[in-house]
Amino acid sequence: MKRIIFIALLLSGFAVGAFAQSSVDSVKKVINTLFTAMKTSDGVLLATCFSDSAIMQTIAKDRTGGALIRNEIVGDFIKQVAGLPKGAADERIKYDVVKVDGPLAIVWTPYQFYYNGQFSHCGANSFQLVRLNGSWKIQYLIDTRRKEGCLEKKQ
Repeated sequence: MKRIIFIALLLSGFAVGAFAQSSVDSVKKVINTLFTAMKTSDGVLLATCFSDSAIMQTIAKDRTGGALIRNEIVGDFIKQVAGLPKGAADERIKYDVVKVDGPLAIVWTPYQFYYNGQFSHCGANSFQLVRLNGSWKIQYLIDTRRKEGCLEKKQ
């Protein structure tokens, strides 16, 4: 009996681990779709990544070098990306942190951004995603942008 309980617990641990990895993979899929849509200038695909009430912000520097939060409108971002030539916006990310708890996920991705093949800037993206009607959607995105201190400026 003890052996059966041990095997059942062992198998349930594998199932939980597989489910957790599946959740992480499905969250990453939305983020990857976002950057594919940017690179291909596909506004329709890009719109599928965001919730209806999504918020976008960028942390910039004010005149004194202090932090300034700039609000962006998701619809305007989508229109801007859709109007770019295909391949113009190439944001290359690295997954640093992905955490999932039920219908909530956080993702941290340092990035390098290239415009028309030329290095433009780097920074980090912080995503908050929510699972709505069985699909992950970006609810909140804030990023940093800088030209200095970038580790890699190679294509």
